Amino acid sequence: MKKENGFTLVEAIVALFIGSLMLMAIYSAINTGQSSSAKIERRVSAQQDARGALELMAMEIQMASYNPFLTNIWVTPGSCSGLSSNQNYKGIQEATANSITIEMDINGNGAIGDPNEIIKYVYNSTTNNKYITRSTNCTGGDQPFLGAAAANADTKTVFVVNDTAGPGNTAIPVFRYYNGSGTDISSTVVSSPDDKTLGIPAIRRIEITLVVDTATSDIDTGTRRRIIYSTSVIPRNHPIF
Repeated sequence: MKKENGFTLVEAIVALFIGSLMLMAIYSAINTGQSSSAKIERRVSAQQDARGALELMAMEIQMASYNPFLTNIWVTPGSCSGLSSNQNYKGIQEATANSITIEMDINGNGAIGDPNEIIKYVYNSTTNNKYITRSTNCTGGDQPFLGAAAANADTKTVFVVNDTAGPGNTAIPVFRYYNGSGTDISSTVVSSPDDKTLGIPAIRRIEITLVVDTATSDIDTGTRRRIIYSTSVIPRNHPIF
C-alpha cells in the first residue's frame, strides 16, 4: 500500500496561527462596521428628532396672533382663562430667551381656548434635565417635547444643550426676537415688553435655535455628536392691530 503522510505538529500550529489571524481580522472588520453603523444611526435619529421638533415649533409659532375677528380675545397665559390684561401683546403673551407662549384662534370662533390654541414651549436646562417641553391650554402639564431627563437617556435620542453650546460654555438662546427693522430686541422684549418699538408688540421675526447632543456617546471617542438647527419664523398675523 502507498504510504500516506499527515500534518506535522509545526504545520498544524502554523495553520492555527494563520487561521486565528484571519478570524481576528474578520472580527475587527465586523466590529468597526457595527460601530460606524451605530454612530450613523444615532446621528440620523438625533437629526430627525431635532428637525421634526424645529419644523413643528416654526409652524405653530408662525400662527401666533391669528384672529379672523380682530377682536380682543387674548387670554391670561398662566390660567388660560379670562381676558389678558396685555391685549396689545396679542398672540405672543410671553416671550423670553428660553420660553414662549403663543395664542391663536384656529377655528375662527372668536374665542381662545379650544385644543392647541394656547401653546407654550419651555427649555429646561437644569443639571438633570436637558429638554424642551410643550404644553397646550394649561392642561396635562409640561410634557417633554424634545430631549429628556438624564434618567431616561436610554429611551431618548437627544439632549438639548443650548445652555452650554456657546463659546466658553455660554448660553445660546432658543428664541431670539427682531423688530421690523431687523434689530435684535430680545433683551427689551423681556425688560420692557409693553414698548411698541422694542417690546412684544414690535416682534416681527422670531429666530429659533436648537442645539442638541446625541443621548449616547460614540463607542470609540466617548463623546456625543452635537447638532445645531436654526430657522426664522415670521408671525404674519402679529403686526395686525
